[in-house]
Amino acid sequence: MKLTAALRLSSAPRLVLVGGGGKTTAMFALAREWPGPVIVAATAHLAIAQAMLADRHFFVDDATSLDVQLLSGVTLFTGPFNQAGKTLGLSANALQRVLELADQQHVPLLIEADGSKGLPLKAPAEHEPPIPDFVDNVIYVVGLSGLGNPLDGEHVHRPERFARLSGLAPGDVVTPDAIATVLRDPSGGLKNVPANARRVALLNQADTPELQAQAQVIARPLLATFAYQAVIIAALKSQQVFAVHEPTAGIILAAGAALRMGEATQKPLLLWRGEPFIRHVARTALGAGLSPVVIVTGAHTLEIRAVVADLPVTVIPNSEWQAGQSTSVRCGLQALPDSIGSAIFLLADQPQIPIELVKALRAQHAQTLSPIVAPLIDDRRGNPVLFDRTTFVDLHALTGDVGGRAIFAQYPLTYVPWHDANLLLDVDTPEDYQRLRGLEDCSV
Repeated sequence: MKLTAALRLSSAPRLVLVGGGGKTTAMFALAREWPGPVIVAATAHLAIAQAMLADRHFFVDDATSLDVQLLSGVTLFTGPFNQAGKTLGLSANALQRVLELADQQHVPLLIEADGSKGLPLKAPAEHEPPIPDFVDNVIYVVGLSGLGNPLDGEHVHRPERFARLSGLAPGDVVTPDAIATVLRDPSGGLKNVPANARRVALLNQADTPELQAQAQVIARPLLATFAYQAVIIAALKSQQVFAVHEPTAGIILAAGAALRMGEATQKPLLLWRGEPFIRHVARTALGAGLSPVVIVTGAHTLEIRAVVADLPVTVIPNSEWQAGQSTSVRCGLQALPDSIGSAIFLLADQPQIPIELVKALRAQHAQTLSPIVAPLIDDRRGNPVLFDRTTFVDLHALTGDVGGRAIFAQYPLTYVPWHDANLLLDVDTPEDYQRLRGLEDCSV
């Protein structure tokens, strides 16, 4: 997966990189992935070797004219070199004129705005980071090579500040929890981030499976609290992006009247293993880490609300449920925050779906950002199904009694093989319910 795809960038983003190990590598990796001209700039110091990664390099001060036609490649703008052989950072006025050039020529602008003295981890000083208010993406970079090492000046820039934010003492071993704590802190990873900017944590230097697993530990609290819209796990020196973790919502469709079950039957409230269907499905969604979890109701709203009242879910009544399933799909999507990266649609009549399957769908999506991810069971597509946010516009446009399968022909599908034919059963008739009851004694 390319880094540009992992970041879900627009055609001409205004992006800033701050934090620790790998900012310059990330900036130039992004720039090289663009097919057209790209502007890169630095308000922090760059070494000569780093500056040479650009195709052309302009020194800018407040008096410099920026009459430059950008035709292709990577163009770097910095201040002049100092006596130590490093570029000076652009002033605010100079950066504003670089922005105007990027706007005039409709090209991306990527900015390195923070220094870490080549160390993998850092905490910002009082004056840091100098993030301009016009940026639409803020990428906080973490070098995972700092994990497991002492909290000291050899591994962490400004270790005393990192200690204060993380709760560690100087010399303590740096843990995933400590890094996550610093990233979530308004005086740490979230410092000076413009209100409307997309927040992404880039966990770099994940060169081993062990570091990738520790990166997932860091990612969970960042996404659970919506502190970041995405967490990317990568090893940029080897040009590898392993996973993109984003908030994934759960939408449970529970609006139908279940006429084939009989007029007196409230299908979401049928019992299985001692609990109503809808409660099983809601607990599965929550157990798989979906957030928020939305239950779209129609015929039995009050009863469903009562049986899930103690769970952290949102019940959304669909006043148009009789017009077909598309209205419930739309109702569920409209309840989601803009930060959601994907949504998994679950059916209220499939309480036997295991948490592990839902997690597997999420994991496959994190590795591929595939538009649609579904289980493949006995060579048949099963449920639940994950839809990437790129499909939401088409899901919103559905009409009538159709669900997500109506857009399958418009997108490539990725399948997760699953070896349990019982998951193909959904309860539409009393006979189906009896077959499901026959599974109650099976291991969960």
